[in-house]
Amino acid sequence: MTIDPSTAAAEIGVAAFVDNITAIRALVAPAAVMVVVKADGYGHGLLTMAAAARSAGIEWLGVAVPGEARQLRMAGDDGRLFCWLYGPTEDLTDLVTADVDLGVSSLGELERVVSATRQSARRARVHLKIDTGLSRNGAPAAAWPELCRTAAEVADLVEVVGVWSHLAAAEEIGHPSIEAQVQAFDTAVAVARSAGLDPVLRHLANSAGALGLPATRYEMVRLGIAAYGVDPGVDVAARAGVELQPVMTLRAGLVQVKELTAGSGVSYGHTWTAPYDTVIGLVPIGYADGLLRQAGNHASVTVNGRQVPIVGRVCMDQCVVDLGPGAVDRAGDPVVIFGRGGQQANELAADCGTIGYEIVTRIGPRLRRVVSPGLQED
Repeated sequence: MTIDPSTAAAEIGVAAFVDNITAIRALVAPAAVMVVVKADGYGHGLLTMAAAARSAGIEWLGVAVPGEARQLRMAGDDGRLFCWLYGPTEDLTDLVTADVDLGVSSLGELERVVSATRQSARRARVHLKIDTGLSRNGAPAAAWPELCRTAAEVADLVEVVGVWSHLAAAEEIGHPSIEAQVQAFDTAVAVARSAGLDPVLRHLANSAGALGLPATRYEMVRLGIAAYGVDPGVDVAARAGVELQPVMTLRAGLVQVKELTAGSGVSYGHTWTAPYDTVIGLVPIGYADGLLRQAGNHASVTVNGRQVPIVGRVCMDQCVVDLGPGAVDRAGDPVVIFGRGGQQANELAADCGTIGYEIVTRIGPRLRRVVSPGLQED
């Protein structure tokens, strides 16, 4: 059900991934690094990225949902694994049995972990989450003391190994929320300890925090998008002295090239009309494969080493590029949508009015992930 990789594919450079992890690991030491492989490894392939992280010496992996944790355990991964997002009716027993660390944000979630522990006859490992200001999941400050006290009361069934939270604007140096969240986090940890808990892991920093905010590193950082070579903000990695290598390269070959006369409309709705006689090329990647419709008339790709614009609307399976008057490109010539040899995911994102995270995570299943163990930036 995939596109023939000779026509279009997403190349995954494992060496670049390991290089990114290694560079950031050195920066944040002695803090430990959790590599987050949720959302199918940010679109790069869950099992491939998990195995690469383990090969780089990473002790901790993070996933969002239980299905991801189960997939890793079924594939044989037996290292430390953290999972934090599950619905109110999901059975957590098999996760506790499989020694998966669970995020807990409420008394209700704690009660369900306790129930799972009794079913599995294994003591659960949990990380209590405090909402420090992102206003997403996590216990509100008013509910935090009771959550901590209750966790201490069931210590024979549940081991609280960590306290964690998530930053709202870590990529914006000087944003007032950063200091406020650090203070709220430190207060929450003190409350947990006063309740009799002894969390050995505090983790607050995401990729941007790990790179740019030393005060947020504590005992562990959660490394997500930066591991995949996408800067979490504008020059965040550069300010930290880290040169990120793109891990995914979305590439294709032109499937058709033809001349177009001035005044000809292109693609649905004729939102672009050729202002001159030109040559157009057909690229076999469309919005069903993850290329945003917003790219039409706004973004560009690289053909034979030069940038050319995407013209007209992006279709479900294909898009059109203006190769320019007198172009001599031919069917089969290489096209780089983003990655090595072309623009980067954040550049395409800027043209589409989004962020690099969305660009890489939305690449569809028809595009095969072609793993290149030695692929990295020259």
